[in-house]
Amino acid sequence: METREEFMSANTSALSLGVAHFSAIDVEPAKFVSLAAAAGFSSVGLRLHPAFPGAPYYELPTGSNAARDVKARLDGEGISLYDIEFVVIGPDFDAAALTSVLEAASALGARRLSVCGDDPDRERLVANFGALCDFAASFGMGVDLENMGWRTVASFDDSLSIVQDSERGNAGVLVDALHFFRNGGQANDVSAAPQGMIRSIQLCDARGPAPITADQKVSEARTGRFAPGLGELPVASLMRVLPTGAAVSVEVPIHSSQPPERHLRHLHDAARALTG
Repeated sequence: METREEFMSANTSALSLGVAHFSAIDVEPAKFVSLAAAAGFSSVGLRLHPAFPGAPYYELPTGSNAARDVKARLDGEGISLYDIEFVVIGPDFDAAALTSVLEAASALGARRLSVCGDDPDRERLVANFGALCDFAASFGMGVDLENMGWRTVASFDDSLSIVQDSERGNAGVLVDALHFFRNGGQANDVSAAPQGMIRSIQLCDARGPAPITADQKVSEARTGRFAPGLGELPVASLMRVLPTGAAVSVEVPIHSSQPPERHLRHLHDAARALTG
């Protein structure tokens, strides 16, 4: 009988890897699909909703030329669209406002929507998250809640608690290595989580002491990430406890004028080095 270590080694070496659009957000979706496939990734995430006012994103209305181009690239490259992002669930959140975005994503085959929670009224936050899960389900999609240190849902425990309290079968936790470790998470938190709760893992790395203020945390998340394994976070420990069935992707924005194709290949190779 194989040991747990042998099982985990086999599991990670055969791992399918995706890449988040934020890794090369200035590249329009169709080209991003092709570059990701050429770099060796098997799936992509696309930014179809602004993460904050003024943030870059791309609209792909159902039936538009842009949407048809992305679908043709996905099919032609043999790569899938795993998730779309990014939605903030605040006090005034209305799931119905996402109708066109979810329609477009569903038509392209997306399976998940990534969100964060930023509402101090916990009861309302749970209710709105549950309502979004129900609405997303009508498009054949699930919803993943990501913790961020400057948001109300700041820690892994916060996100897990909201997902559990929502009692929705298509709800999940998204573990972003940066936000996870910088906000108190440890690898054994992942292994101790109930089965099926963690649906998505995003890999990256960081260096130096953890930021303290909200502005510092935001800055690190947007400009201070490194390829997984090239920083000081215990990312390897996270790889050893990957939940069964969780999708794994890489999210590390380009730091300089490096060509996006070279950057994506670098991210792929770094992540593969971690998986053995």
